[in-house]
Order: sequence, then C-alpha cells, then structure tokens
Amino acid sequence: MAQTILVTGATGTVGAEVVKALGNRGLKVRAGVHSLIKGERLKQLNPDVQLVEMDFAKPETLHVALTGVDRVFLITPFSEDQVELAKRLIDAAKQAGVQQVVRLSAAGAEAEPGIQLGRWHREIERYLEQSGLAYTILRPGGFMQNFFNYSGESIRQEGKLYLPLGEGKVSYIDARDIAATAAAVLSAPGTEHYGQAYTLTGPAAISGHEVAAAIGQATGRPVSYVDLPEEAAAQSMAAAPAWQRDSMLELQRLYKAGYAAGVSTAVEVFTNCPPRSIEQFAKDYQQQFQPQA
Repeated sequence: MAQTILVTGATGTVGAEVVKALGNRGLKVRAGVHSLIKGERLKQLNPDVQLVEMDFAKPETLHVALTGVDRVFLITPFSEDQVELAKRLIDAAKQAGVQQVVRLSAAGAEAEPGIQLGRWHREIERYLEQSGLAYTILRPGGFMQNFFNYSGESIRQEGKLYLPLGEGKVSYIDARDIAATAAAVLSAPGTEHYGQAYTLTGPAAISGHEVAAAIGQATGRPVSYVDLPEEAAAQSMAAAPAWQRDSMLELQRLYKAGYAAGVSTAVEVFTNCPPRSIEQFAKDYQQQFQPQA
C-alpha cells in the first residue's frame, strides 16, 4: 500500500516544488493549504495531489490533515510564533502515529549562539529530536527564488539588484534542488536518514555582482548590483513588523560577513545531479526578470 506524505506550507516557494517532486516519483501526496481555492494551482504541478485545509492555529484541522499520513514534510510559516506552530504540528504528528518527519530548517541553525532566525529553527529542531518521532532535518541556504520574489520589481523596472551585502558571498540554492533532495529523503526505504541533519547549498558561493551578471546574461539586458546601506535596507522594510525587519537585517549582516559561503555536496549525493548554478536558475526564470508589458 502506497504511503501518504503530507506537505505543509504546500503553496510556498519550497512546498510547491516538493509537491511536484514527490508527484514525479509517483508518490501519494497530501498538500496542507490555508485555502482549497488557493491550493488549486498545485494541481498544475501534481494532478494527483490531495488538498486539505490546514491551519496550525486550529488543532482540529491538524488532526484531519494528519489522518492516515505516514510521513510529513514540515514547513512552518515565517511568523513570530513559528516555534509554537511547529511544536503543535509535531505533537499532532506523534499522536497520529506518523512514521517520519522531515523538517525544513535553515543552514547554520546549529551555530551557537547564532542569529535569531537560526535560534528559532534550532528550537524546533531540538523539540523534534526529543519528540520520539523518527526525523530528518534539511538545512538549506538562501533561496535563489528570492531574487524574483523580493528583488524582482527593481530588476524589472530599473535593472538594479539592491542588497546590503557588500562583497559577501553566499552559496544560494535553487528551491527545486531542495525539493529534489526532500523527495529523495521522503521516499527512501528503511531508516538510513533517521536522526540525520543535512546542509544543502548551491554549487558555489557567489556575490551580488555575480547574481546580477547572471540575470543580465539570461535576460539580455544590463543588470547591476547595488550595495545598499543597511539604513536604506531597514527603511525599505519599514512597514514590516519589527521582529521581521530585525531578523532579516541580522541575516543580511551574516551574509555580508561571509558566514554563508560554505558549500555542501549533499544535493548531488541525494539526487545524482549537481545543484543548479545561478546561471541555470537565471536562464530558467528569465521571464520573471523581464520588464512587464
């Protein structure tokens, strides 16, 4: 009998790609979504996906979403209460008799004392480790997709990539490679990945200048990197909650200092393919960076 895998945060950058990657392997996927209407687009990625409304703040929806589930890919919302939300899901998964939880964490979460984002992720990791559930932790670096999710407008309109990173290099990873790795772990027979934590990165640490050059080459128009002063970066996030603004600025300082430049071979080990380069990413998503008609 085929196992059922629940993907939480299924409409997000990584979650949607995991739904697709699991479907490509012929696995039975249940996607946890806030809205069935919003989740309909997942059927374009995986026609066989089963949608289920799920709200971390409503325990009764967790119970329904987890009924009959064998494995969970756990993504929590980027919110101030993400630790509490994750704990609720872990408790519910244990009660439901789930076999394995694969947790999407973040590169560097194990660092002490670490930054705030890392501390939140590490607290969730520890809770999962102590839950008694079989678990695997994936710690990806910064997502390449954030270049169009958060910087796409300035690139399209001005040909400028604004980031407060100085000359810092980051081993950004394509979300599709995170998903391919997650699918390999979730579909693996046996227990070889239980109790393991894997750091996932792209093939190289790259600077803002290299990112801009790759996008420019893919789009056929000049794109330049602008090292944004931190004060200006903070001002650009003035409308965001203080916790979100402060945690993102702290992460960007870490990037600028070069602490996110480590490179891992895990993606290739799990998928038998090298992780996508920034050039391949830019080529595949070049329409996201073109001026809108």
